[in-house]
Amino acid sequence: MFLRAFRAIMPQDGQFITRFTKHSELIVPAAVAFRALMSGDGQAEKHVAEINRLEDAADDIARETVLAIHRTFVTPFDRSQILDLITALDDTIDLMKDTGKRVMRYGVDFTPEMQGMADCAVRATTAIRDAMPLLGSIQRSSERLSAMSVAVRAIESEADDFLDNGLRTLFVSDTSPGYKLTVEKVYDLVEAVVDRCEDVVDVIDGIVVEQV
Repeated sequence: MFLRAFRAIMPQDGQFITRFTKHSELIVPAAVAFRALMSGDGQAEKHVAEINRLEDAADDIARETVLAIHRTFVTPFDRSQILDLITALDDTIDLMKDTGKRVMRYGVDFTPEMQGMADCAVRATTAIRDAMPLLGSIQRSSERLSAMSVAVRAIESEADDFLDNGLRTLFVSDTSPGYKLTVEKVYDLVEAVVDRCEDVVDVIDGIVVEQV
């Protein structure tokens, strides 16, 4: 309680929330490009290049945030939580970049279930982006932040259903065991992107609990 009151009366670096917001604003178009990659429209290299460009810009913001943690006397919430949040955000776009490279290498046909999971990534990252500025007024915005958390977790559950359906269809098909293994890897990678969104929400939930 004392630390919370101390933070409330001391001048703070409001740029932390701005950095989180800018980072999340890069993740959404990366998710859109990721979904376009899953469409199999013959422009895979273009979509992967766009993801890579956005990931590089997000890395710059992540580095700025880590440096600011060490240079700022009073932070809006615990330094470890700031680090956890920017790391979780950065892991999300990093995984999109890694997945984009790997699925191009594998050369599999994208299924409706993979596309549905990628749609979930777009929706989850959009919900996170829209809620990120609310971290600047957590006590007034706790209900909206909680609603975002519920929404993202529901989207992640929906992605799990797509995964289950896709794997079920895959394993009853008459394709070779090697191809099935490769497709399963792609499914796991796409699902992991949505899981990273839930990791971001886990950190935000922890921040809200401590601040309200």
